[in-house]
Amino acid sequence: MSFITTLRALTTTQRFAAVALASAAAVALALLAQYGFGMQPCPWCILQRLIFVSIGALGLLGALLGARPVRFACAALVFVCALLGAAAALWQNAVAAKSSSCNLTLADKVLNALGVETLLPTLFKVTANCADAEVRVFGVAFEHWSLALYLVLAWVAASILLKLRRGV
Repeated sequence: MSFITTLRALTTTQRFAAVALASAAAVALALLAQYGFGMQPCPWCILQRLIFVSIGALGLLGALLGARPVRFACAALVFVCALLGAAAALWQNAVAAKSSSCNLTLADKVLNALGVETLLPTLFKVTANCADAEVRVFGVAFEHWSLALYLVLAWVAASILLKLRRGV
């Protein structure tokens, strides 16, 4: 059974739940990499982690709330967040990973403005600069794994939007 066939068979609630579960898994794997294997995150890593948390919360909200306008807004926000996450992953790979410092980059400014590091340091504390955080998993850059998941999440969000638009 292909991914598209499986996706078509899922209800809107199941799609939202899958978005939430995939996002939670991404954050869990990032925490495992950090605390289990010593991979220290840079600001761009933490920004992507924050985006996954946001997508997961929106997915959970969409799964739990049945009002169509709320679900439409959640799916639209998941779509936008997934695209922002994809852009962050691409930027991290193309630019940030090749610089010696992430200090005062967009990711650093966003994280400082939101104050997430002081709110939940276990989850959002930056402990490395971009050049030091370059890691490969099965020969693929960590941010490319994030990029792939962001694109899948955007696709699922788009499928939810289309399904809600059709009134199904």
